[in-house]
Amino acid sequence: QVQLEESGGGSVQSGGSLRLSCVVSGDTATGSWCMARFRQAVGKEREGVAAIAKDGTTSYADSVKGRFTISQDSAKNTLYLQMNSLNTEDTAMYYCAALPGVKNTYVVVATKQYTRFGYWGQGTQVTVSS
Repeated sequence: QVQLEESGGGSVQSGGSLRLSCVVSGDTATGSWCMARFRQAVGKEREGVAAIAKDGTTSYADSVKGRFTISQDSAKNTLYLQMNSLNTEDTAMYYCAALPGVKNTYVVVATKQYTRFGYWGQGTQVTVSS
């Protein structure tokens, strides 16, 4: 069983920054795992934002490239999403996810294939005001 505890959301003005954290507990050391961040805005489908594989390979949705950075601290079992230059379109509930057996980070962010797969955190709200 894998559990994910999220923190770091909040309200910020356009152009501001936030860092989301996700502490992962459980056995993710065995096998292939992809850690990812998804988001869902009101009235929209859940979408992949950023993903990182065990080997450190990362992928980002086009809408956040150059602004968001996903990283992981293995010693702390923590996944981070640094979000800079936030705009109102980034307003959404953000979710942390652990995807077992997944190696292809591009597929995670470019398709809807994994939006209901794996283990998920409780979500954290990010609100960006103009």
